[in-house]
Amino acid sequence: MLEPWLILVHLLLKLGVAAALSSALVRSKEFKNLVFRENREIRHKIYLALWMGIPIAVGVWIRVNVKSFLSGDLSLETALLLGVIGGRLSGGLGGVLISLPALFHGEWASMPLNVFAGIVAGQLRRIAPEQEDIWSFSPFIDLSLYRMIRRNLPRPKVFDWQIAFFATIIGLRFLQTEIWRFFPHSIFSLESPLLWARDRTLNAYLVESAIYLAVVMVVGTELKIFNSVRIQIKLEEQERLLLQARMTALQNQINPHFLFNTLNSISSLVRFDPDTAREMILKLATILRRLLHSTDSFVPLREEVEFIDNYLDIEVVRFGRDKLAVVKDLQPASLEAMVPSMLLQPLVENCIKHGLAPKIEGGSITLRSRLIKRRLVIEVEDDGVGMGAAQLLEQPEGFGSGGIGMANVAERLKVLYGDTAKMIIENREGGGTLVRLRLPILPNPEELMTTSAVAPAPFGKNLRKAE
Repeated sequence: MLEPWLILVHLLLKLGVAAALSSALVRSKEFKNLVFRENREIRHKIYLALWMGIPIAVGVWIRVNVKSFLSGDLSLETALLLGVIGGRLSGGLGGVLISLPALFHGEWASMPLNVFAGIVAGQLRRIAPEQEDIWSFSPFIDLSLYRMIRRNLPRPKVFDWQIAFFATIIGLRFLQTEIWRFFPHSIFSLESPLLWARDRTLNAYLVESAIYLAVVMVVGTELKIFNSVRIQIKLEEQERLLLQARMTALQNQINPHFLFNTLNSISSLVRFDPDTAREMILKLATILRRLLHSTDSFVPLREEVEFIDNYLDIEVVRFGRDKLAVVKDLQPASLEAMVPSMLLQPLVENCIKHGLAPKIEGGSITLRSRLIKRRLVIEVEDDGVGMGAAQLLEQPEGFGSGGIGMANVAERLKVLYGDTAKMIIENREGGGTLVRLRLPILPNPEELMTTSAVAPAPFGKNLRKAE
């Protein structure tokens, strides 16, 4: 047996080992997927037992072979933790794995105790009213008692999970003490020599209380560390869902805007040119079919250009082939670059509506694309009446005369790329407007929109890493 002061040192070291090990485990994406998975298959429970059991088994082996490193043995605490997180299978299997080094050393009672602890904790998990009760477990019993009293005031309840888990930990630690007391060489246990002395003092009870409290603190600390990561993952998931909802709202803002203008054009042709109106309706149906069947947030630039071709077919019919010309200067390599869906249509529509429509003799629209230093540069230029002084769009609301479509594009770029994308609008000498987009090249843009858990920071941050 150790001196009381040395026992307290080992207890403090045990808390540090538990915190360090838990913090190291949650850095692994695979481990986080196992711990925070809502529904686990048998293989997931086995993997979880291996992930947590192997490091603790190594700690037990070190304790057996390095007599001074007693704080590396977290076998009882880990069996309880595995049971309450993974269920009875994980707890029982983890108890077996953790106890193997001790069993080979002759401590035959370690395995039955740890297996029993894992199964009991797993059973407690099954009867927990809510899964949140598991993650909100606190080693400070006074808080649990306070919450229990508050819950029981309006409608008394006999069972409280937090108190039950606390009592289970204390009970199993007491069982370990009793096994050690009657079979000292069958199990390892940190015990105070003062407790068994005839002239017990207050220090003896304080040291023994610290031993029991340390077990609860280790389990509670590891749960708190896991729960903090769990909360962070949930917040990131909510951020991802919010971003997707925002993008959907922006996308839905574009489509009715485009549809409204096109239907106005068709309505003006119905009376005096029904055949042309019918042709425009067919082209509009082609465009809407593409919109309805496309749920991708990013598409190759080539698909965007094909969509613009269909859109311009409608506008050419509306303006007349002699009044609207389209010039393309597209670098072949740039056509495979991924861009946000429905990116170009508002820009082209803006050129027609604000640049060419007021111009009696019509004009032309030029589309250009280039790959320059790992960036995609897209230009949409018209030779219309112009839009006013040159502007650099830092905020979507800073674009006044462009209308809802251009503001939408600016907002989408800001949401998707942060500060890594630029949208510049320039007046050309002699009339006309040039809109230039500078976008970073994304390796897998759709992964940014669908990353789960674990990930999603604002896209601008991810883009800086990709570059």
